[in-house]
Amino acid sequence: MTKPKTDTSFTTDVAELYESTLVPLIFRPYARDLAERVRDLAPSSVLEIACGTGVVTRALAEALSEECDIVATDLNEAMVAHGREVGTTRTVMWRQADVMALPYAEAIFDVVVCQFSVMFFPDRVAAYREVRRVLRPGGSFLFNVWNSIEQNEFADVVTKAVSALYPQDPPQFLARTPYGHGSPTEIESDVRNAGFETCTLIQRDEVSVAAAPRLPAVAYCQGTPLRNEILAREPDGLERATGVAEKALASRFGVGRIEGRISGAVAVAS
Repeated sequence: MTKPKTDTSFTTDVAELYESTLVPLIFRPYARDLAERVRDLAPSSVLEIACGTGVVTRALAEALSEECDIVATDLNEAMVAHGREVGTTRTVMWRQADVMALPYAEAIFDVVVCQFSVMFFPDRVAAYREVRRVLRPGGSFLFNVWNSIEQNEFADVVTKAVSALYPQDPPQFLARTPYGHGSPTEIESDVRNAGFETCTLIQRDEVSVAAAPRLPAVAYCQGTPLRNEILAREPDGLERATGVAEKALASRFGVGRIEGRISGAVAVAS
């Protein structure tokens, strides 16, 4: 499926909301888990691709020894800039870079890491070949993917609520891209076609907690490229769509503190 360019458009406004809302809502538990898995491999050099605003980068900085070099990259300069501004507990090299043409020599990293971003790649097999190119022999590629949107409750409720506002052209960013690549068969096929010999998938569910329904409504409607789809349909409709999503979340989960299931998988390729 060809994805609109807006699916990968993470502007400064999106980056700020992404960090303040989505990171604590859904990304932080998986970031810690991924960093611990990398630590267990005892690498001397790690490349993170599609680092976003740096939630995994910060977890890696805390988990890995000072002797391990960490390079964090993202396609969007706004995300890299925000991650650099937030900072880490130790030195990290930040750089804007496209996974489709990594600006690094062959066989220089022990581990490549990517959290919840491979679904954005325009050609996953080609991207994975680039990852394999920069990995040393015996190196590992670790990445996360979300399972289907139906298994990620807040995102599912928001998508249905916002889609009902625009029935003639429902915004499907969340279902199409972040939650559209959870097939184990497809994942393993892509990895092997890129030249990796093994691919192991570990399923992992977590609980997403929000102080109120407003938080996930803002997170998904304003802190992701769903924002671009809403504005394309209704230039002044961002707050209206966010309010509709908030009401739907409150109806499903209640007012005040709410909890919802989030579900993903960790892939380990070598």
